[in-house]
Amino acid sequence: MSIESNIRQAFTPSGALRVALNMGNPVLAHSRTAHERPAGVSIDIAREFARRIGCDAVTLLPFDTPGEAWRALADGQADIGFLAIDPQRGAQVHFTQAYVQIEGSYLVRNDSPLKHCADVDRPGIDIVVGQQSAYDLFLSRAIQAAQLVRVPTSEEVADAMLRRPGLQVAAGIRQQLEADVRRIGAQGIDNVRLLEGCFMVIQQAMVMPRQRGEAAEAFLERFIDDMKTSGFVADALQRHGIEGATVVQGKGSVA
Repeated sequence: MSIESNIRQAFTPSGALRVALNMGNPVLAHSRTAHERPAGVSIDIAREFARRIGCDAVTLLPFDTPGEAWRALADGQADIGFLAIDPQRGAQVHFTQAYVQIEGSYLVRNDSPLKHCADVDRPGIDIVVGQQSAYDLFLSRAIQAAQLVRVPTSEEVADAMLRRPGLQVAAGIRQQLEADVRRIGAQGIDNVRLLEGCFMVIQQAMVMPRQRGEAAEAFLERFIDDMKTSGFVADALQRHGIEGATVVQGKGSVA
């Protein structure tokens, strides 16, 4: 993929490629490794993108929540990022086609009468969500009878539900909730489970500020398409031991 100077300038106005990372999504970015923090699929893609545009300086900007990462991109304080596609966010940032999809699931106590994700949206049910996460935005539009209770980050939903007896359901990325089940079980509590099914399929895309121009948007689109078709994304998922996330075939969805 050839690179023109105007494309490089569009992505590196500060001289470095500034990458907004949503650390609330452990499928794509995490801090578990000792040799590189943060690490993950999105970091691998970002470094390959920097190589493709001939930029040696990469500044990783980790954010605790997707809302913070989105704001950095919308304000032009970051040059690229990795977020779930959502139409509410699309007015101020450009989403590429989706490259990975993951499931949004529900966590409940073992003694809950709820069995399936479709059982949740009913009066008297409170759902804990990470504020401004993709599933918060989705559930804010989709839920009709239940109530949403927001906590600052996605990693807090399970513990917040357990601390307050009146909260019946925690919503989040399936992999995060599966990790919560293992963590809580290891503490000897062993009183939570995932409901059957999922309430949404979350499609992840690369993101950039709208004001960088159509040529830059088209370049980023071609890049992420190549990352999928070349096997780079699939290899990165395998390398980081990510299960339950799949590479989106074809063009995927674009906001």
